[in-house]
Amino acid sequence: MCDSCGCNITPTHAENTQAITVLSHLLAENDHTAQHNREHFDHYQVLAINLMSSPGAGKTALLEATLQQLASEFNMAVIEGDLETENDAMRIRQLGVEAVQITTGTACHLDAHMIHHALHGLALEPLDIVFIENVGNLVCPACFDLGQDLNVILLSVPEGDDKPAKYPVMFRTADLVVISKSDLLPILDDFSLDKAQAYLHDIACGAPIMTLSAKRQLGLEPWLAWLRQHVKAKQTVTA
Repeated sequence: MCDSCGCNITPTHAENTQAITVLSHLLAENDHTAQHNREHFDHYQVLAINLMSSPGAGKTALLEATLQQLASEFNMAVIEGDLETENDAMRIRQLGVEAVQITTGTACHLDAHMIHHALHGLALEPLDIVFIENVGNLVCPACFDLGQDLNVILLSVPEGDDKPAKYPVMFRTADLVVISKSDLLPILDDFSLDKAQAYLHDIACGAPIMTLSAKRQLGLEPWLAWLRQHVKAKQTVTA
């Protein structure tokens, strides 16, 4: 558990007002730094996308497919968040794309201060998109503004269609929900797209939903079109 996001405050300690006060202060500081990050992205007209999901939902695979498909259209970079290793960053670099690795140690999420530090090692001026691959976790990342423009939440078919009901806070932050690993739908027939959509509706998540398979290159075009649309909007608004 993480000491900086409050996930270590169990119901037994729910009345620990000192811990709550400290957490509120940390979040306020985080929001201040997030606004600073946002100003950097806006100044350089860079679209910042925060990718969130549980571990193994396919964030890195989606990034790999996206970077290859859009390589001729946009300049892109990736900020990778993991507790340990640079495995995912290495996968991105093999595509010729710059990737800055953040190893969080015991922290179960990225925060704005980590992103701010990573931006010191990333030249934003030539970029169109920065993807932030958050730590695999459907709880804590939802609490921390990073200065991003948009949140993309992945829900993979093997996880089950009820994750939005179990983790509503995360899915309510979504600007887009991607149902990933759709090539497994014929095999894992207990996953219902209709039920997943109903769960999202029940928690008042109004984000659009896309179904795709990065591995099989299925359903990528709506996702790519969505990115193109938001890059154009970002460059128009901040011009």
